[in-house]
Amino acid sequence: MKIAVFCAFDTPATIEYAKATITYLENKGHRLTLDSRLTDHLPEEAKKYNTFDASTTLDLDHDYLFSIGGDGTLLRSIPFVKDTENPILGINTGRLGFLTSLQKESLNEALDKFFDKKFKLIKRDLLALELSYPFEEIDKFSYALNEISINRKNTTAMLSIKTQIDKEFLTTYWADGLIISTPTGSTGYSLSSGGPILTPETEGIVLNPIAPHNLNIRPLVVPNKASIEIRVDGRGEDHLISLDSRIYTIENGTQIRVKKAPFSVFTVELEEDNYFKTLREKLFWGYDARNRQ
Repeated sequence: MKIAVFCAFDTPATIEYAKATITYLENKGHRLTLDSRLTDHLPEEAKKYNTFDASTTLDLDHDYLFSIGGDGTLLRSIPFVKDTENPILGINTGRLGFLTSLQKESLNEALDKFFDKKFKLIKRDLLALELSYPFEEIDKFSYALNEISINRKNTTAMLSIKTQIDKEFLTTYWADGLIISTPTGSTGYSLSSGGPILTPETEGIVLNPIAPHNLNIRPLVVPNKASIEIRVDGRGEDHLISLDSRIYTIENGTQIRVKKAPFSVFTVELEEDNYFKTLREKLFWGYDARNRQ
């Protein structure tokens, strides 16, 4: 196989497990392409590897991208695969690890299971962002796997967020912001703000206001084919918009459109793992004395 290996951070723990993963893959005879920053932490023979950098989309001839870190690292790896449909295998060296399949404590055992084809691929929708004027940094990769969110900037005043669904007026949120989440992102920022949990296969988009100044306002799930149009106003001149971990300043009054992206990404889920098991383990849903047998 031809496998790309990506690390977003160079913490000692992450580099340790990256080296262990590379050694495992080498011993199995796989061809490797490494994140160019990784080679700074590898022995001299690292020069034999092909490399890629932050501006790269991987070639179609790659079989998988291995993302080594936490969920944030996996999110940062999305531009490398973009619409190639190259699956991503997440190796968790972080804390929570909702999106990552392999845990660092059982790295070799889990990799053995992966190469024995004891896994399935999970299709994950993305969101696409369109603005009413060109924005070079956003236009480079205007997609998000978890959420697109709107937030205040340099003010304590609420935002006025006028929202339409498929050209039909929904409401004007008076709030600190608005989270527009995919099913994948429903266990992230949106969940922390009281939003619902959607399984990855759910064909929906969550609209979840942040601290709305109206007790009747609640999170809303709309079909994933919906077009969401937004105009933000407030006391300041601008506000923030984020696509997963990427944050930008946008002028108030900008016409914003959010819709389902024209492509999906695929992540690896090992056998004996499943979404509901992840919820129980990561959110401690089963840790109740009444559940003990």
